Amino acid sequence: MVMEPRPWPTPWLEVNGVVEGLREGLGDTLGEELVGLYVSGSLALGGFDPPSSDIDVLVATAGMLDEAAVQRLAAVHATLRTTGGWAARLEVVYLPVATLGRYDPSDQTSYPIAASGRTFAVGRQSPTWVLDRWVAREHGLVVAGPRPSTLIDPIGPQALQAAVRKLLLSFWAGQLEGPAPAWLRPRSDQAFAVLSMCRALYCLEYGKVISKPAAAAWASQRLGPPWPELVDQALGWRADQRPDDDSLAATLGLVADAVARAQTAG
Repeated sequence: MVMEPRPWPTPWLEVNGVVEGLREGLGDTLGEELVGLYVSGSLALGGFDPPSSDIDVLVATAGMLDEAAVQRLAAVHATLRTTGGWAARLEVVYLPVATLGRYDPSDQTSYPIAASGRTFAVGRQSPTWVLDRWVAREHGLVVAGPRPSTLIDPIGPQALQAAVRKLLLSFWAGQLEGPAPAWLRPRSDQAFAVLSMCRALYCLEYGKVISKPAAAAWASQRLGPPWPELVDQALGWRADQRPDDDSLAATLGLVADAVARAQTAG
């Protein structure tokens, strides 16, 4: 599946305004430490869904930010959150260039992260950051700085597949232990789980990351009953935050299926 690069800005004017506001704020806050700013995620992959998608942004910095710089970033994001709207959906990760180039599973350093719906904090890298790097490198929209391919080393299919297997066999397998997790009760979160499984299974087979809608279309053809009906349902639930315990068992069933496939794929 070949995808043409998408240029900046996006077709969504309000989204563009929020990202440009972030860029201006970071320019004032970081100065020469700001190396590059890239829009990634669904906006880069072509699966952006205005009612439900976040605005995923990767920021490259010249070096590790000191505590004073991190506090200034926290203030920038606090100000953005007060504006509400799209600004509340910013998901921003800050990585120094030396770290950005390649994922190191032994790296225990914490990096600044601004996640929608959560307080600005610092956190460690996880296997998902391999996938995020690939999306940014191959499809990221350049808002500022050089092309991301000059900062991020090539990531091959096997590395993507290994990251997906690790994610399925750690985080997602953990959701199958004990009672059904409470965070999966809302339909929107069940949609996230189902569509994430579609994308994970596609990556396991082809060694590429594609948008959730594209992965859903593939899974509806590739997976047998009862999963196509569940996948179609998930596409309509992405912005529906009502709890739905009746569908939780089916959602966890697909998670279990994906985990089992990851075990055999390894």
